Amino acid sequence: MAPTQAVVLSTSLTFTISLVTLKTYWGQYPVRSLLPMLVLALAGTVAGVLLLGGFSPRQFQFWIGLIVILVCVVLSLYRPPHHEPGSLVNGVTGFASGVMNGAFAIPGPPVIVYAMATQADPARSRSLLMTFFLFSALLALASYGVAGFVTPASPLLFAITFPAMYLGDKLGYHLYRRFGAALYRRVALVVLFAVGLTIMLRALLQAG
Repeated sequence: MAPTQAVVLSTSLTFTISLVTLKTYWGQYPVRSLLPMLVLALAGTVAGVLLLGGFSPRQFQFWIGLIVILVCVVLSLYRPPHHEPGSLVNGVTGFASGVMNGAFAIPGPPVIVYAMATQADPARSRSLLMTFFLFSALLALASYGVAGFVTPASPLLFAITFPAMYLGDKLGYHLYRRFGAALYRRVALVVLFAVGLTIMLRALLQAG
């Protein structure tokens, strides 16, 4: 499918599953602390949508993928002390996530790194991520709607794919409840690495 169609589908799935599972994470991380990140995420999302609609994203994808992989390597070798960072770090994280959100519907890498570096408690870290994804998906959907990326085919694609998304979420939550405290960091690094590798390989394949 076209990139614009793919990002609408991905964001729709993220937003809906975040709403359906709201009770599993809401309130474990204060939303007020996320407000500065979300404001800059909005600006980044708009910039990402403009990039998606007007420019070839291949080179940008490659460098984003490479940076994500390098960050994974660093985090696997170094465990940063957990503390709440200042407004500059919050803002950079929000904007970077927003750009990736708007351009690729993948807001995860910057905010996953942020959560791993600032939150020692897996439940609090998960709540931070899920809350951020809920609002970032809403911002992206609104931006895609304004940009004209939502088409009559979008609801049909969503209906076809959401059952698999829902079952995957149920399985993931079950595994989190059973092994989360012990394996949370390891799983987060593996997923982050896979996202970075996928983005970079996609750029290389498109170039070929």
